[in-house]
Amino acid sequence: MSLLDQLGGLFGQGDGQEGVAGSLSQLLEQQGGLSGLISKFQQGGLGEVAQSWISSGQNLPISAEQIQSVLGSDAVTSIARKLGIDPAQAADQLSGVLPQLVDGLTPGGELPADDAGIAGVLGSVKSLFG
Repeated sequence: MSLLDQLGGLFGQGDGQEGVAGSLSQLLEQQGGLSGLISKFQQGGLGEVAQSWISSGQNLPISAEQIQSVLGSDAVTSIARKLGIDPAQAADQLSGVLPQLVDGLTPGGELPADDAGIAGVLGSVKSLFG
């Protein structure tokens, strides 16, 4: 099963894979790209968890409550609205998607050197969805 299928399956509601890609792209854009998203987790005391998603080892899990705490209710509610699901459900699903997404966007075990290319990262997200 491809990363696309896995992520699409996690967000099996809303406007399909385009909705998922758009939501994840929106999240990355709001957070300042992939490095901004990782910084947000570091600031929220979850740097070790986020780093595990980047490194080549096993991804540490994150709870829906931790997602809500780090990203904030506005970001989670925005994604939920776009997908047509409840914010609690969106946070729960993000807790499964984000580790896979970050892992998929960092295949070399490091953040991309040029994260100024948010467009490049967002393009990568969209390419994960075909």
